[in-house]
Amino acid sequence: MPAQESWLDTLAAARHGLDRSSTAARVADLLREQIIHGRLVPGERLPEEDLCRAVKVSRNTMREAFRLLVQERLLVHEFNRGVFVRRVTAEGLADLYRVRRILECEGVRCAPSAGPGAIARAGAAVADGERAAAAGDWPGVGTADIHFHQALAALVGSPRVDEMTRHLLAEMRLVFHEMGSPREFHEPYLARNRRIHDLLAAGAVQDAERELRAYLDDAEAQLTTAYREAG
Repeated sequence: MPAQESWLDTLAAARHGLDRSSTAARVADLLREQIIHGRLVPGERLPEEDLCRAVKVSRNTMREAFRLLVQERLLVHEFNRGVFVRRVTAEGLADLYRVRRILECEGVRCAPSAGPGAIARAGAAVADGERAAAAGDWPGVGTADIHFHQALAALVGSPRVDEMTRHLLAEMRLVFHEMGSPREFHEPYLARNRRIHDLLAAGAVQDAERELRAYLDDAEAQLTTAYREAG
């Protein structure tokens, strides 16, 4: 219950912004952020009444927010049981990496026209991950990793790609929970994130793309093995 109260408190604190955008979409944004930051985990039930009370919205609004996130494959509705955070399947994992290669590698190829500010955002995410690791905050490392890969896809310069990547990487955060030890999974990729950024900053686009493809191949293989051993 303390963990549930923590993310409910975060939602309640953000409710002041609900009148400035489509309410259901904004509630969906808040819930998605809890997933991206690792606070909502696969299999967790979302208590409708508690959520409505936390963000002060109607049940109809909350159900519309749930519907939006079901469409994004982040939640699942189980008849007579309620709404739960979705577990990504092994087949879903393979498809996630298929799409990630398309979006992130295209981002790397677009880096020369994206400008130094866009590359600097990727560098800031790398630095966030390194600081979180130094503090022993391995869930924080996972969040920084998500932001790094969002920044890579953002080099395309397309709002549509940004939206697709945001949804895609929220699913990836659910996958991270399948690994037993966040440190063992994330720690080796810190240096690889740094290397990809440094290659982009130096203008070595082809080397950065090769590094990214190898990185994604290795991560997918590692996660696939974990799924196989768990299943």
